Amino acid sequence: MNGTDTGFVLISAALVMLMTPGLALFYGGMVRSKSVLNMLMMSFISLGIVSVLWVLYGHSLAFSGDAGGFIGNLDMIGLKGVNADSTMENFAGEKISLFAFSLFQMLFAVITAALMSGALADRVKFSSWMVFIGAWVTVVYFPVAHWVWGGGWLSQLDPAVIDFAGGTAVHINAGIGALAAVLVVGKRVGFKKDPMRPHNLPLVLLGTGLLWFGWFGFNAGSELGVDGTTGLMAFNTQIATAAAMIGWLVYERIRHGAFTTLGACSGAVAGLVAITPSGGSVNAFGALLIGVVAGALCSWAVSLKYKLGYDDSLDVVGVHLVGGVIGTLMVGFLAIGGVGGGSQFLSQAIGAFSVMGYTFVVTYILALVIKKTIGFRATEDDEVSGIDQALHAETAYDFSGAAGSHMSGSTASTTPAKSSDAAKKVEA
Repeated sequence: MNGTDTGFVLISAALVMLMTPGLALFYGGMVRSKSVLNMLMMSFISLGIVSVLWVLYGHSLAFSGDAGGFIGNLDMIGLKGVNADSTMENFAGEKISLFAFSLFQMLFAVITAALMSGALADRVKFSSWMVFIGAWVTVVYFPVAHWVWGGGWLSQLDPAVIDFAGGTAVHINAGIGALAAVLVVGKRVGFKKDPMRPHNLPLVLLGTGLLWFGWFGFNAGSELGVDGTTGLMAFNTQIATAAAMIGWLVYERIRHGAFTTLGACSGAVAGLVAITPSGGSVNAFGALLIGVVAGALCSWAVSLKYKLGYDDSLDVVGVHLVGGVIGTLMVGFLAIGGVGGGSQFLSQAIGAFSVMGYTFVVTYILALVIKKTIGFRATEDDEVSGIDQALHAETAYDFSGAAGSHMSGSTASTTPAKSSDAAKKVEA
């Protein structure tokens, strides 16, 4: 067992784990204050549900054997036969711990399910969401991960689909899945009528920073070892993200007249998404080009929900689906080492659109079954009053203590009589 490569994969897995609470903060700051806890929990619960399912059968379905190129088998159900000495070969032919690899891939599944939560913010029952993500990773994520990374049919194409760290399996998968679920669940009460601005932009910025930090593990860690490609991927992750942030802000300034904090954060995430499938196969110029194109096009794409009438609350479709498609397709022409070209672009297109078709149909059916059985959506009263209190019996912010000390303190009781009218106004 190569200790250096195994240690690197374990550190990368820890960075990927941090991305899920980072995503929770990113999304949480973007919603209204009355539903921020629900938004945080929709991401955070994925760490619990998907981790358990991964051990029970997820690893086996994604990475054990192959059944017709579509799915793995159940030979490793419950990680049967895996022990502390179990190894696998990474891309350099070095042996690494199988547990380290499984942990790394587990956390990919966790965040992919969590990504969809932003599209459904403010309006779904938490119990139904838990059922949905458990079923979704089973019938959507595990098969698609097998197609791309587990020896499935997309990896068998000639040339094989390039997806270094998850353009198809993670971002296109989550983005198109989010769109399907949104079409079933419907729009928020007051969509396009009431202001639905982010309640805490510093929280969004903090979440973006954690995502950016964790993404080095997500992307560079996908090499499963330490070599030149690892360094290339890490470097391209940084510069593509920077270029995308600038691209988004420039488009935003031209289109809307301002450089916004939310735009900077969304642009950074768009760059992270777009470089995910491509960063290990392009040079620095290619990474800059992918980043700036993703920033500008994703900024344009988020406005489509108002024109087309679907309520993607936090722009999962505009950022993750569109960014994932951009990165997946552009690497077809920009890949270095004589790989890029028409045949590679064709494979990339097959990968992108096959995942979009499969995931959309299956997710739509799954969401519809939940809607017709246990119900997917919170009641209108709960949505209007705030689903934090209704579904979690908690609120993110409690100002009652501060208000109480002001109104019941000694200042009012000792106010001079001649100032009583002013005091009454202050109390009011």
